Amino acid sequence: MVKTEDYAIEVNGLVKRFGDFTAVDAIDLKITKGSVYGFLGPNGAGKTTTLRMLATLLTIDGGSASVFGYDVASQPKKIRPRIALTGQYASVDEDLTGTENLTMISRLMGYSKKEAKIRAAELLDAFGLFEAANKQVKEYSGGMRRRLDIAASIVVTPDLLFLDEPTTGLDPRSRNQVWAVIRALTSAGTTVLLTTQYLEEADQLADRIAVINKGKIIAEGTAHDLKASLGNNILHVTLKSQKDRSKAEKILEASAGEILHESSKIDQLHIKVSTPSDATKALTTLAEQRIHVLTFSLGQPSLDEVFLALTEDSETVSTTEQSSIVK
Repeated sequence: MVKTEDYAIEVNGLVKRFGDFTAVDAIDLKITKGSVYGFLGPNGAGKTTTLRMLATLLTIDGGSASVFGYDVASQPKKIRPRIALTGQYASVDEDLTGTENLTMISRLMGYSKKEAKIRAAELLDAFGLFEAANKQVKEYSGGMRRRLDIAASIVVTPDLLFLDEPTTGLDPRSRNQVWAVIRALTSAGTTVLLTTQYLEEADQLADRIAVINKGKIIAEGTAHDLKASLGNNILHVTLKSQKDRSKAEKILEASAGEILHESSKIDQLHIKVSTPSDATKALTTLAEQRIHVLTFSLGQPSLDEVFLALTEDSETVSTTEQSSIVK
């Protein structure tokens, strides 16, 4: 059983309003020390607003939050020395070199000139940037900038690191490099609160995940828990012809089960089935109706499918609530 002292963050009924708009709507969180916690949601869901409140950068309008046992609202000075924040965009100076950026930040954090140079060199080496140490940051790739930005955040290694969409806009190779950095930090004991729109990122890194939509947490658990909530039998079908999609949907719904969501690819369908035999029946029916299938598979849903199903359910609830108000 996890004790209160084992939590890096505890949040109860947290609320943030901007005028009449409620950006964060009475959310609860408990984040264990030394873990990676994924905060997953679309743009405008309330991820960054929550993070900024926990980092003591925004006032709280309702509820309570504590970081390492200190109250965010009344004890921010106790919290700030123990945390670091990396925002969505690089905050380093593009006209300075990597070494100059990290040396300057080290000096601001209290290092002597000699210590600052040593710390800058250590971080550049650890983050795979040593060869680019004397290049201006404007010459860095996007992945290199993000790694330098994270390095700048941990000149003094924090107990808690807030990462706000750290891999937005990065190519897959650069994203993997940033993921390696995050894993190294947590293996050394740092707690990470990671906001992201990338479901694969949350799946790869997070010990637990909260899904937030329209300011409310709509699901919470491990990636496995979230996938299991949708069921274990998901039939994935790729059609030979996009023209067959509408007919295939009707056949599959009648013979197998529920179409999970509109796929981003028009030739793909994802169907929730009760048993493997239902999947066999559905594929047989498609063949009898001369609908050609290129590929198919049966297995656990992806986190993408879970997310889409959850947010679609949230939209439905929201619409129902609005109808009740209108009446």
